[in-house]
Parts: sequence; C-alpha cells; structure tokens
Amino acid sequence: MFKRVLIANRGEIALRIIRCLRDMNIESVLVYSTADRKSIPVMTATQSICIGPAKASESYLDGDKILDVAVKTGCDAIHPGYGFLSENAEFARKCEERGIVFIGPSWQLVEKMGDKQTARELMKRHGIPIVPGSDGLIDSVDKAKEEAAKIGYPVLIKATAGGGGKGMRQAFNEEELTAAYETARTEARNAFGNDAVYIEKLIVNPRHIELQILADKHGNVVHLGERNCSIQRKHQKLLEEAPAWGLSAQSRKAMGETAVRAAVISGYDSVGTIEFVVDAEEHFYFIEMNTRIQVEHPVTEVCTDVDLVKQQIYVAAGKKLGMVQDDISVRGYAVECRINARSVGKVELLHFPAGLGVRVESSLYTGYEVSPFYDSMLAKIITSGRTRLEAIRRMRRALEELVLEGVETNAKEMYMLTYQEEFVLGSYDTSFWGRYGEKIVRQAEDSNGYS
Repeated sequence: MFKRVLIANRGEIALRIIRCLRDMNIESVLVYSTADRKSIPVMTATQSICIGPAKASESYLDGDKILDVAVKTGCDAIHPGYGFLSENAEFARKCEERGIVFIGPSWQLVEKMGDKQTARELMKRHGIPIVPGSDGLIDSVDKAKEEAAKIGYPVLIKATAGGGGKGMRQAFNEEELTAAYETARTEARNAFGNDAVYIEKLIVNPRHIELQILADKHGNVVHLGERNCSIQRKHQKLLEEAPAWGLSAQSRKAMGETAVRAAVISGYDSVGTIEFVVDAEEHFYFIEMNTRIQVEHPVTEVCTDVDLVKQQIYVAAGKKLGMVQDDISVRGYAVECRINARSVGKVELLHFPAGLGVRVESSLYTGYEVSPFYDSMLAKIITSGRTRLEAIRRMRRALEELVLEGVETNAKEMYMLTYQEEFVLGSYDTSFWGRYGEKIVRQAEDSNGYS
C-alpha cells in the first residue's frame, strides 16, 4: 500500500481524499494556490505546499510543477480528484514515466475513453447501444449540415474532449446549426484546448442515468447501481439521486450488465461511470465514460456502504476487489443537492445541517473567502432515507437548517425545487429545469425564509 499520496486538487474533494487517506493511515501532501492558502484542506493535510498563484494554469493545471513536488516529497502516488488534471492523459503518462502511480485508470485508457468519439466507436463495434451520430469528427459547417441531414433534426453538436457540459450545443434546424457548430467549437477550444466536435441525434427530453462502476487490474468488474442526474442547468448537474426512481427492474438489470460489459470491453481498471440517456420507452444509449471519481459519488456510497475513494486507492495499488456483484446491494434512497455560489466574498456565518440521514461534503468555514477563480460549488448536501420521500423530506429539513451568510447561493432554489410536483413524483427528465427553472427562481426570490 502507498505510504504518501499527493492530492492535486482543492476544496471539498481534496478534503474528502485527505480524510480517506487518514483513515487508511496514509500520509497526504496537498499542493495549493495562493488563493487557497487559508483553506481547510491546507490546514488538514500532513504536508501542504504552495505551487503558484490563483490562476489554475499556473497552479492546479501545471502538471510538471505538481510532479516535481511529488518527487521531492517522496510520494508514491497522485490522486487528481475530479476536474483539473483528472482526465488528462498526458499528465497520467508523465506520472508513469516518473514512477508515480496515477490514482485512476492507465493513461492509455484515459486517452481512449476520454475522447468521446473514440469511446462511441469502441462501444458501437461491440454492440453497445449508442445514440445515432456521425461516424467521425466534423471539420466544417458544410460537413455538419450533411451529417445532420442524414441523422435528422434535432441534433447535438458535442466536443469530443472534456466534459461538464462545455462544447455542447443543440440545433433544431439547419439555420440553428451554423451558430451551434461555431459556438461549440469555440467553447471547446477555450475549455479543453481541443475544438474537435461530432454530431449526435438529440434524444429529446431523456433521463440522464449513470452507472457507477468499479474495476481492478485483475479483470474483476462490478457496478454499484445507477444515479439519476437529469436535473441540470446548462448541462451542469444540480441534483442527483440514487437509485433512479421509476426505472423498471428489467431496464435496471440490463443497464447494469451493459455498464459492466462496457468496462470490460475498454479494459477499465478504476472507479468510473458509464453514462446513458434513456428515452420515454426506457431505450438506453451509451453517451460517454467518465474516467474519474464523480462529484455525485456520495449518493452511491450512502446506498451501498462502499467507500469509493478508498476502493479507488486500493485498485490503484494493485489490490483485487474485495467484492463480487452479488455482494453489492442498494439499500434505501439518497439525494444530493449542490450548493453553488452566486457571488464571491467572505463567509460571515456558517452552520451546516446534521442529524440522522444527513451528510455534508464541503471545505467552507466561517471567515473563508470565496474566490472567483474556481468552480462555484461550495458544498454538497446528501440526505438518505428508507424511502425516497423520507430522503426528500430530510433534504428539505437540511436546507432549512443551512445557514450561510455573506455569500449568495442557490440554496433557496434547491429548497423550492424539492417541492415541485414532478420532482416529488420522480417523473422528471432533462427538460425539468427548462420548464420549471424560472418558476423556482421566482419562488426563491419571493421567499423570506423556508416557509
């Protein structure tokens, strides 16, 4: 097992990894930027080293600088968390060259599965259902129009690199296609340094369902059930839940088996997710694989009692999975709300909810300065219950108890969301925010409290 692990990340995921390493009696080395010098992860890690200014390109994205720190401090491995370098094949390759374990899949797998078009083609060759789309990348507007005519509108222009909803644009006709194509390429170029795009048929108002997978380096693969991630704003997830309410037992079984097969086909060997879109008739289609730990992993942990970060570290160290598929059982229900900042500044007062069935992942504290340099997510609130309704009611209670003053957040919006009839019934899909978002925002603005 590793003696010392460097954490190439910040915020709540850095703290989550530090806690896990402490439980495993493994030392932690945290790299941080000047903007994070007073953060809880910096205070909590065994050793913390500043590697540059607030700008991510000069700190958290400077792989060479991070590797130099790892070597100098005698680290056996690097955990990238999510975002930043977590799906950077070149960084993973450099880790291997310098004799440091990248806690994730091999750089070859990151490269292969991180490119969405390559992943689609691999799955298609092996009979995994994929959304109909272009056979290759689209390098001109004329080619985009030609492919869209073959596929049929509406279509989705999609960046082959990266994730997080960037580089994705919808087009419902040829007139919209030109602008969608150019905008998607520009956004992808700015976000990932790669403006390559392809076209998919747009499945109108599907559910976004992802399967959590866990695989070791000895060919063993299990899945840990699914998560419904359909409530999104501009392709950014707002709320996730497990298991997916209303999914038939037959579809659940088929999707689980397909996710495992996809992992086997790719030769996967870490924690990851297989993502599907599911239409109204429960036909499901592979859209991509995420080769990292996900933001929403706690809802799966709550329902399965499996520590995914710990398992990720075990697998990276070459250990065999200590479980088979029959050992995995999903118990109860869990919901996660992301609390995002709407402004920057100092947290004047903070109180997080607690009690039975409530878990909070955050690195905030009273007096913390929320900076404009990084992702806006401040905290994740996860609630669980024996029934879905119990988990939802606990989320309402948790959001009522949350006190966060000095910085504007979306907490009231998330609270109002939990009262929308379609959400309570579990019948929502990816069109939810588009149809109810304005109403939810208005209700949050009109509310003086949580009554």
